[in-house]
Amino acid sequence: MSHLANILVVEDEAHLAQGLLFNLREEGYTAQLAVDGETALEMIAADSIDAIILDVMLPGRDGFSVAAELRAQQNFIPILMLTARGRPEDVLSGFDAGADDYLPKPFELSILLARLKGLLRRMAWLRPPLPASPPQPLRGGPPSAFHFAGRTINFASLQLTTADKTIRLTLMECDLLRYLVHNQGRIISRKELLEQVWRVHEDTDTRAIDNFMVRLRRYIEDNPAEPVFLETVRGIGYRFLPGVAEGSPG
Repeated sequence: MSHLANILVVEDEAHLAQGLLFNLREEGYTAQLAVDGETALEMIAADSIDAIILDVMLPGRDGFSVAAELRAQQNFIPILMLTARGRPEDVLSGFDAGADDYLPKPFELSILLARLKGLLRRMAWLRPPLPASPPQPLRGGPPSAFHFAGRTINFASLQLTTADKTIRLTLMECDLLRYLVHNQGRIISRKELLEQVWRVHEDTDTRAIDNFMVRLRRYIEDNPAEPVFLETVRGIGYRFLPGVAEGSPG
């Protein structure tokens, strides 16, 4: 990134928080601290924040609530959520609230820094390139957009456009749509989605995936109650059927 990324750490464990601030600054970031959810929301409203490291367990307003509030405000700052013991239900609840990535506690600093760089890099792709610059490649390769049935998923700008609306997507929603596009026509199990998109490798309740699919149907279907493009395969998972598409998944 061309400017020093401003990272907000939202963590009430003093020892961990100070260690994160120190190491983020050593890496060249600007780093600030909020010890509770309400303070975090106030700081985000008052300052330009590039990414948030957000603990789930906070006094008062928890991390899920903070993430959900930001997304409800149409604020799409990348969120790296820290989950207790990597519990699958925490991971899925975090993504459902609008988080873009997660790390279970305890974590290795090198992994956190790598995940953070990945989120910042993906957001940097959204900035208009200089006139002479070639397009930035997206994770997973081309294309930067996928067209079907009068709808466009723009992976570069994190937007889904239909005839009458434009919806801003989270990074995770884009990753899920990208996976569906790459595997269109194939039945995809909930377990596969958990492992390949959410990177959760434990047996867990899959209702959060179903909640994501309900949300995606509201975005892409004319009648979400009777889906045409994103069908449920009972007892297995889902199948994306875009029909005759104008674009190719690559």
